Amino acid sequence: MMISGVYSHTDVKLFESKTTFRPVSKNEILLNKGEVCKSFFFSLTGAFYQYKYTDEGEENVLDLHVAHEWFLNQGSFISQTPSDRFIKAYCEGNILELDITSIHELIGESAAFLQLGKILQQATAQAYFFDNRLTPTQKYQYILDNRAALIQHFPLKWIASYLKITPETMSRVRESFAKGKIIS
Repeated sequence: MMISGVYSHTDVKLFESKTTFRPVSKNEILLNKGEVCKSFFFSLTGAFYQYKYTDEGEENVLDLHVAHEWFLNQGSFISQTPSDRFIKAYCEGNILELDITSIHELIGESAAFLQLGKILQQATAQAYFFDNRLTPTQKYQYILDNRAALIQHFPLKWIASYLKITPETMSRVRESFAKGKIIS
C-alpha cells in the first residue's frame, strides 16, 4: 500500500473510501492542456508521462512516472488554473485517483493526511534539483540509483528530455558509464 507508517487502520480505510480505481488504456490522456488539474494520481501499474508540444509539433517530455509513484500537474493543481501540459499513459495500467474535494475531506477528517502536501513538496524539490543542480552524469546516476524503472519503461530519448539533456549527451554519458569512465 502506498500509505503506511504514520497512518492508522482507520486512516487507511478512510483513504481507500476516497480514492477511485481506474484502469487506463495505452495513450489515454489523463489531463489535457487547458484543463484544470483536479486530482492526484497514484500509479498501481503502468507508465505515464507529462509533456508539452514543441514548436515543431513533437512531444517534449517533462516528467515520467512508473508504478508506485504519485503524479499530478502541480502548477495547475495548486493554482486551479488551466494546465500547460498533458498527462498521458505510455502503456496500459491502473491508477488510483484522489480528487481535490476528497483531499480536503481527508484532511478535515484526520490530521494524518496533512502529509499529502509532501507529495507536492517532493515534486518541486526534484524539478529544481534536476533543472539547476546536477550535471548530465549526475542526473543519469540519480536515475540509475533511484528510478531505474524509468530505463525499463521509456525510450532513452524521452529520458534525455526528462533530464533536460540532448539525446547525444545522453549517449555520451551512457557510453562513459559502460566504459567505467564517468564524465561531468
